[in-house]
Amino acid sequence: MHACAVIPALNEEASIGLVLRDLPRPLVPRAIVVDNGSTDGTGAAAAAAGATVVREPRRGYGAACLAGIAALPPDCDVVLFLDADHSDHGEEAALLLAPIERGEADLVIGSRMRGRAEPGALLPQARFGNALACFLMRLLYGFRYSDLGPFRAITREALARIGMVDTNFGWTVEMQLKALHHRLRIVEVPVSYRRRKGVSKITGTVSGTLRAGWKILWTIFRYGVLKRGAT
Repeated sequence: MHACAVIPALNEEASIGLVLRDLPRPLVPRAIVVDNGSTDGTGAAAAAAGATVVREPRRGYGAACLAGIAALPPDCDVVLFLDADHSDHGEEAALLLAPIERGEADLVIGSRMRGRAEPGALLPQARFGNALACFLMRLLYGFRYSDLGPFRAITREALARIGMVDTNFGWTVEMQLKALHHRLRIVEVPVSYRRRKGVSKITGTVSGTLRAGWKILWTIFRYGVLKRGAT
């Protein structure tokens, strides 16, 4: 199994080196950092830490993930996604990759709700949004997700099959809905979560929280109701 990490990054100069340092390189030998229009030294810091840096000036979490996928080497057969703010514990990558390596899963979600979250790491609005989204997906599909966590691993084949398109806040929930629609084998594993460095660009502001919440609900309605009804 050849795993590669895709790490979207926007103005994370202070943390990106720590994220890359924590990754178990024998297990994840290549990391692609997507500089999503940073105005600080994120790209230079990532390159200095040994990552391949891809530039994606079009802002958006999903846009950065899509750019990272497009830059994957041909021999990469599992993609590990994690955030650049050092909130995810990259050293726990083995927990996410193990079910895939054993042939038990196509998609593995790192669940912060089932793991250990440092006090203050998950803001109340994030907990509420996660709970609501997971409840709605359970109503639609009968599958019990516990989190929309960004720390996740998916096989290259499954990623191609589900055809990701979202360019911003709906990325994680789109992947989880499409995984259910395409009947992927899904596993959740508990992961640790720490307070991020700096202020979150989503839950750290009222406008970011509202925009993300609206997009997540719209994505659930679009794929979970409209698309499912059409089929």
